Amino acid sequence: MNDDRTGQDGLTRRHVLQIGTVAGGGAMVAAALPLGGGAVAHAATGLPEARFARPAAAVRPKFRWWWPDAHVTPAEIRREIDQIADAGFGGAEIVAVHHSIRDKSVLDPVHHGWGTPAWNAGVEAALDQARKRGITVDLTIGPAWPAAVPDITPDSPAAVQELAYGTVTVAGGATHDGPVPEPAVGPHTGVTRRHLEAVHAVRKDPANNSGKVVGLARGTWQDLTSRVRDGRIAWTAPEDGEWLLLSYWRRGSGQRPESGPHSAPDCAVVDHFSRAGTQAVIDFWEERLLTPKIRRLIRQAGGALFEDSIELETEALNWTPGLAGEFQKRRGYALEPYLPVIVLNDEDPVFSYEADVTRHARHDFWLTVSELFNEHHFVPLTTWAHSIGLEFRAQPYGLQTDTIHAAAIVDIPEGESLGFKNLDDYRTLAGGRDLGGRKVLSCEAGAYQGGAYNTTWDKLLRTMGGAYAAGLNMTVLHGFSYATAPGVNWPGFAGFTPYNGGIGYAESWGPRQPTWRHAPDVSAYLGRVHQLTQAGQNRIDIAVFRQKGLSKTGIGAGWFTASGIPIGWTHQFASEPVLDLPSATVSGGRLAPRGPAYKALFVEGDRFSGRETTLTVSAARRILDLTRKGLPVVFVGDWSAATVPGVAKDGENEELRAVLKQLFAQPKVRAVATEPEVPGALEALGVRRDVTYATASTLLHAHRAEDDIDYYYLVNGKHSETPKPPIAAIDHEVTLTRTDRRAVPHRLDLWTGEIEPIALYRADGDTVTLRVALQPGEATAIALARPAPGRAAPYATATEAAEIRVVPGNRLAIRDTRAGTYTTTLPGGRTAPATIAELPAPIALTGWRLQVEDFRPGRTAAETATVRHDLVLDALKPWPQIPELADVSGVGRYTATVDLGRDGWPGAYLELGEVFDTCRVTVNGRRLPAVDLINPVVDVGPYLRRGANTIEVEVATTLNNRLRVSDPAVYGGASRQNYGLVGPVRLVPYGEATVGAS
Repeated sequence: MNDDRTGQDGLTRRHVLQIGTVAGGGAMVAAALPLGGGAVAHAATGLPEARFARPAAAVRPKFRWWWPDAHVTPAEIRREIDQIADAGFGGAEIVAVHHSIRDKSVLDPVHHGWGTPAWNAGVEAALDQARKRGITVDLTIGPAWPAAVPDITPDSPAAVQELAYGTVTVAGGATHDGPVPEPAVGPHTGVTRRHLEAVHAVRKDPANNSGKVVGLARGTWQDLTSRVRDGRIAWTAPEDGEWLLLSYWRRGSGQRPESGPHSAPDCAVVDHFSRAGTQAVIDFWEERLLTPKIRRLIRQAGGALFEDSIELETEALNWTPGLAGEFQKRRGYALEPYLPVIVLNDEDPVFSYEADVTRHARHDFWLTVSELFNEHHFVPLTTWAHSIGLEFRAQPYGLQTDTIHAAAIVDIPEGESLGFKNLDDYRTLAGGRDLGGRKVLSCEAGAYQGGAYNTTWDKLLRTMGGAYAAGLNMTVLHGFSYATAPGVNWPGFAGFTPYNGGIGYAESWGPRQPTWRHAPDVSAYLGRVHQLTQAGQNRIDIAVFRQKGLSKTGIGAGWFTASGIPIGWTHQFASEPVLDLPSATVSGGRLAPRGPAYKALFVEGDRFSGRETTLTVSAARRILDLTRKGLPVVFVGDWSAATVPGVAKDGENEELRAVLKQLFAQPKVRAVATEPEVPGALEALGVRRDVTYATASTLLHAHRAEDDIDYYYLVNGKHSETPKPPIAAIDHEVTLTRTDRRAVPHRLDLWTGEIEPIALYRADGDTVTLRVALQPGEATAIALARPAPGRAAPYATATEAAEIRVVPGNRLAIRDTRAGTYTTTLPGGRTAPATIAELPAPIALTGWRLQVEDFRPGRTAAETATVRHDLVLDALKPWPQIPELADVSGVGRYTATVDLGRDGWPGAYLELGEVFDTCRVTVNGRRLPAVDLINPVVDVGPYLRRGANTIEVEVATTLNNRLRVSDPAVYGGASRQNYGLVGPVRLVPYGEATVGAS
């Protein structure tokens, strides 16, 4: 029987979390009971039942909280903190954002800008109210992004810098006698100063042309800087060929934070690669933002200092004063001869030497920038945040820098659902987090383009489900908007809608949304997911070595991404710096045994450089050291002519190959030529995965270990958001590894918070095998924990019934929607029959009374009025098909009465079918536990009675359909969404019988 497909009775059930074999055969036949009603008997274990049922604020999801700068009042700020806390969320991150306000003249940056006394008063109110409510407030490093402060100008030494190039062509034998070439692109507004860094000459070489990139002859490079006099240069080109005279100008890029102004004077983005830029941020906070009251409140209610993704936008090359000197010191050779092939125009390369030389020089340049970025920005900001009582949370990507290393430096690395292309982008940050000894990887979640006021919680949960399997374990929702701002329309201020006059980015959650009354169910669900995926230590099968630690690329890990994940393998990424961290030791054949405990290291060619087989000599020596201590290593590709990734010094490539020769001679190392050979290499090394399934599956999982308890999060999710055929329901067995061989499986219901023993499984040594069936996007959790002495729950290895569970009295009971006698196989092979008596036929619920609260614009932009509609339906249909509700958004209460006769029913499932968007169920006046929004099938058996029964389904919608007509200039082009309880809705009876009862 399948607990997630339609059986003979048409019932679609919830989760299958048990496995067994039919007596005498190998077919799996049974499923676990859907939780949601009645007492559940379960064995006493070390599982944190109360903590799981009611997750603490620290693990509950948070919001980006968008303020229109300081156009806020302390009273409204306190009210919104209460709204967030009352809905079960754990905190908010304050950020000044007003992309939706096109006419910035309505703002008052002098008196209500970021960093003004009015801003500080709002922050004080937020922190104080958060302290009272037991939640936390995060503080964004500046207004919008990137990090910026108002007390520097684009010309300041601490402001973000760029290197602009200028060029003039000089024919062979001709003389240039005139001004140094001007920059190809002029300066940005506000930039008035510039510094000439160098002047070079180099001959063109068409053999190195590539598309629009102009080829140059590397051996012809000349440094002419010393010839410059008063801004002029005289130089005669050699006779051969055509030459370029190149100038390099350092200047401020003039970048301001997004959608300003946010202050007066307007903020300037700081230099992220220098200590001066970072110190400018710290100084402004110390002098202007950290009032005595804010300092005190941060210690009581502050969570983290936050920095958004590093979007340093320039039409030239990112630069910082002293970069050439740092390059010489760190790379061991001069940068200047390679500047012609490193400069950029609108983020694109302009010139090139030979392809490999150019690639290696650019690698060394960005490696140097990455080191400066981490050392001069993330390290001091993390240290300073600690000094004022905050953690540091950051999105450490946006440039060609080592985000894996950065994720090991900051307290909380963060990704984003909008920009991350697949789950490997999360695994990149998770590798740095785990090797850095951090616990949390957070995510800016749900920023759907064009999703304003039409985004559903269902969509959010489906988007995020797979990310939790890839290492994500905190959700920062995008977002919660302050109530109002100058000139906005109903339903109030929204940070990102309208956007350029149209429907903006999702979403402005909060009381303005009809679904907000059901938000506590979602926040509790996410809190349990976070709690589970933050428990103990992560357990990952494979560490994949990355020559470049880039993220937000969508580039995966060869065989493991394409073929390993679908059969249960897990992996993360590690770059060279994190392999030198104190955690990166080897014990018992595991890398970082107190952390992710990787079973092997996988090394392939650089996927960011055409799969070039490249390693630094130091990385090769480090891997050699690791495998000599017992770590299995697999190489794929041809490494016979391996090179270092940067510009090689004399003899360096030969040195690398000599180290690799030693590496490949080690007993724990396997080198294979192609990806299909990887599984054989792993098998030869004795490396096996923690989770296995026999056939390829869309099942994704995360494994955490805490003491002797193993936690598994399982989801039938998508690996990426790119268009693919829709995923289908899954139904197959899964074998899980257990730390304690006496541990038994329990199901942790992520929606209700209940924990129950799984009554059908087989155990073999350090593994437990279960059956898992999940609808697309659906998730569940399993814990393998040892029962208390004498409290072990009974279990079966097979049953012919649809379900089997442990019931009060520590007995087994079968459940099915069909009458009959069913045989159950117990450990040791003994069989026991149990009989379910005749059952009534399922009932389709078609007649409903529907009461609707219709959300409409109120007296002000931030107020909502409601109009009530009362209807009687003889059949369920979407609201747009009901004339009175065609353009209505709001909350609908569907009520139906069903007579179960004087004998009543033994039990029943309520199948809700299609529901848009959130819902709650009440039976005979008793509200049921939270409904799984992905698979809305509810066990209503404990709530039914003889005779007449009243069933109420409360459904809440988005605001899309109302906004189409209330604000057509922005939302009129949106399609109507099919709101409501669409069904079909059925009440399906089931029977139960105790196994072995006479």
